[in-house]
Amino acid sequence: MGVHPTAVIDRAAEIDPSAEIGPYVVIEGPVRIGPRTRVLAGAHLTGRAEIGADNVIHPGAVIGHEPQDLSYRGAETGLRIGNRNVLREHCEVQRGTQAGTWTEIGDDNFLMSQAHVAHNCRLGNGVIMATGATLGGHVTVDDQAFISGNCVVHQHCRVGRLVIMRGLSRAARDLPPFAIIDGTHTVRGLNRVGLRRAGFDRERVRALATAFRILFRVRTNLALAMARVEAEVRSADVDHLLEFIRASRRGVAFGPPRGRVGDDEEES
Repeated sequence: MGVHPTAVIDRAAEIDPSAEIGPYVVIEGPVRIGPRTRVLAGAHLTGRAEIGADNVIHPGAVIGHEPQDLSYRGAETGLRIGNRNVLREHCEVQRGTQAGTWTEIGDDNFLMSQAHVAHNCRLGNGVIMATGATLGGHVTVDDQAFISGNCVVHQHCRVGRLVIMRGLSRAARDLPPFAIIDGTHTVRGLNRVGLRRAGFDRERVRALATAFRILFRVRTNLALAMARVEAEVRSADVDHLLEFIRASRRGVAFGPPRGRVGDDEEES
């Protein structure tokens, strides 16, 4: 298809000859678009945006626009998007706020319609954001996390690897790897389905299940629970979980109130 004649493209833009630019697309500023990337009708790409190969950007998406941040004063910032990402209708991904900073999206991510990625966020690989999912500024989302429809993540939070946030849940704390999250940053169990799909064998899942029962079955003293896990469970995955918790600056999501049972088994 090449470049549609109705597209409006800035002279500063760099577009690979194999890329496709659809009708009424607007490309404004020093945008760079890599091989075989498709930008469909009516999308708007702007600013210092670097977009890799084999991405698909759907109608109405706004990519690389100014951050929705009151502290932004027009500094030169940017957005980097890797390869093989899908950004669906009216998705928004904004560039960084402070001079020289970037919003970064890795490879093989799927951002559904009206997903919002704010300034200075960092997404790993294989992340799914469903319709209406919203990330505040400076959020980090690790590989293979699933953020369901209309979920909200507060600025500066971290979402661990293979987390699944159930629809309409919200987080103002860090979400530990491998967890099922719902309500207000509440750990409901181990994401067994996600682990199996990611190739975890029974031994790895069993070790994580033991750690989750100690840490999150009910709300408890987290430091004491971590010490018990370190003494009782030997696993590289559990070590990763504990390291994530230790590195938290905002605090970590907790288990359900005492007396309520999590639904770890329900997801098996």
